[in-house]
Amino acid sequence: MSAERESVIGAVATVDALDLSTDAHVHTGFSAGRDAVGVVVSAADRAGLAAVTFADQVGPDSTWLGAYADSVRRARRRTEMRLRIAAEVEVVRPDGWLALPPDLGHLEILSVAVSALPLPAGPAGPREVRAMLTAGALTAGQVAETLVTATARGLDRASRYAPTQLARPLSLLAEAGLDDAVLSADLVHALAAACRETGTVVEVSEAWRSPSPRVLAQLRAAGVILVPASDARYATEVGQWQYVRRV
Repeated sequence: MSAERESVIGAVATVDALDLSTDAHVHTGFSAGRDAVGVVVSAADRAGLAAVTFADQVGPDSTWLGAYADSVRRARRRTEMRLRIAAEVEVVRPDGWLALPPDLGHLEILSVAVSALPLPAGPAGPREVRAMLTAGALTAGQVAETLVTATARGLDRASRYAPTQLARPLSLLAEAGLDDAVLSADLVHALAAACRETGTVVEVSEAWRSPSPRVLAQLRAAGVILVPASDARYATEVGQWQYVRRV
């Protein structure tokens, strides 16, 4: 990984520990959050953070990225913290197609998420996946393989535009009622390989409690770089670690 990429993402220098002075994924009132950029920065300062990545959720209809980026740039002038401008984008098709906003020029990082299972007929949310599992339309193994494959393909697509992070990795499994035991070693290795090949940093999500301790240990052993991410929607949640400290 180049020095430039390391400086943009602010990843930890080693895979053996997490740098808890960094919060790699926070939201603001521009999208999924509740507070202004300045309020989030003040909360991060009180939490003793040295770096924060703003990663509001975006899609094809997002027209506010310019104002969002400007807000973060203004905040940079008032703090010594490293503030990065990112956006959370969804994988929406099995081939890794992303629901990208019309203008990526403002973004320094893309945080890739898979909140619904990308199926040929369209994304299926956790409740729909549960119903298909109950009806026998999908097996647990098929869900796991589809999720990992689409995630890897999404990372490949996103990495063509900007440095990448993986948001709340594989959290869809738990939401759909599946234990992480459904993930074979081969699937975790495939995900790890995709992260290494694309230079993707994996977020350890406080809000989503993902990845699981088992998967996290396998990713770490495979040389994947990990960063703590609160996925905070409220400023008071920024840089507050419980799950992250345990794992």
